[in-house]
Amino acid sequence: MSLHYCVLGAGRELVLLHGWGSHGGVWSELAPALGEHFRVHVVDLPGCGKSGDCNPYDLDHMAAILMQEMPPRCGVVGWSLGGQLALAWAAKAPHQIDRVALIATTPCFVRREDWPHAVSGDELQEFKRMLAADPGAALLRFYSLQALGDEHPRKVVARLGAALEEGSAPRPAVLASGLDLLLETDQRAELAAISQPVLVLHGARDRITPLAAGEHLCGNLSNAELVVICGAAHVPFVSAFPEVSARLLRFFQ
Repeated sequence: MSLHYCVLGAGRELVLLHGWGSHGGVWSELAPALGEHFRVHVVDLPGCGKSGDCNPYDLDHMAAILMQEMPPRCGVVGWSLGGQLALAWAAKAPHQIDRVALIATTPCFVRREDWPHAVSGDELQEFKRMLAADPGAALLRFYSLQALGDEHPRKVVARLGAALEEGSAPRPAVLASGLDLLLETDQRAELAAISQPVLVLHGARDRITPLAAGEHLCGNLSNAELVVICGAAHVPFVSAFPEVSARLLRFFQ
């Protein structure tokens, strides 16, 4: 497959991985700010934006593609599903990934008997049915859910919607595959194997990946720091841009 990414800035290598239902354009404010200090690689995940599809559509395969395409030594910032991919990549390639920042990330997106800090599988299945009926409406609904509880919900929805209009929307089949991935993935048992420094940035009001998920990451990764972004929900790099960008700059420098 062909992986599309753009590069800006100079210095230490840094890779940005977006979440489900978006593409690299979602970083339109953060990427240039980081590009003033680092050489930033803004990736369209497989099947999103200008990147080709991959098969199978799973974290291991996508991590293998990133290992080949990205610099031999770099830091990585992952948001939501992109954070799960960052964890899989860091575990697979400790020689390549030196630091990881996780934004609104959970090791397990769906609620299980021993994991209450998540959405229910029934909710995700219902969303999958909505996606099959009307992909555009489903994406707009998801953007609203990401902003729910945020101090600046309109700003979040506007940024996510603008990114969708500015670039190619993920293809419906890829969106469905992404939901299946979220349904199936449980990385809790793999966290102890990740030794790199990790910055966990989590909105205090996140309704999609609750703060308890971020606390679990911090408590089970061997070298992690948790920063709670007050007033933010699932997209703190938009609604709390100054604080998030400053935290990332400090962490990767």
